Amino acid sequence: MEENLPELRDIHLPDGVSIWPPAYGWFVILLSIAAVFLLYELYRLWRRKSKKLYALRLLAQTQQFEVVASARQMSEILRRICIFKYPGAASLFGKNWIEFLNQHTKKPISGQAAILLSDAPYISIKSSRFTAEDLEELRQFCRAWIGENL
Repeated sequence: MEENLPELRDIHLPDGVSIWPPAYGWFVILLSIAAVFLLYELYRLWRRKSKKLYALRLLAQTQQFEVVASARQMSEILRRICIFKYPGAASLFGKNWIEFLNQHTKKPISGQAAILLSDAPYISIKSSRFTAEDLEELRQFCRAWIGENL
């Protein structure tokens, strides 16, 4: 028995488990969290863009020939956006409504187009006070306002 003792060696414990590099499971978890975050951001972007595109489609579908009726539809589109984004502003009318719209755009509206927008819900459809140029100016303003606020 004494003959075997020189061949025995001390017991050596293995090295401790290192925290780096992490196991593959951690990479899978990290990538899935990043993928969920990316998908959420893409979903938010899609929702925001779809509202803008929907509003611009409604604006494009407004009547071309009836000046006052088109202005009424444009006013309705702007108010619907305000109900969504600025709930307190949906109840404004007249000069306050125009001032609010001008505060939230880079290119404010004025002149006949502003009067057309503020007075359209109260004017007879057969009114000839406003021209097609006023309507086109109002349409350009609405397009810019929708682009900046949605």
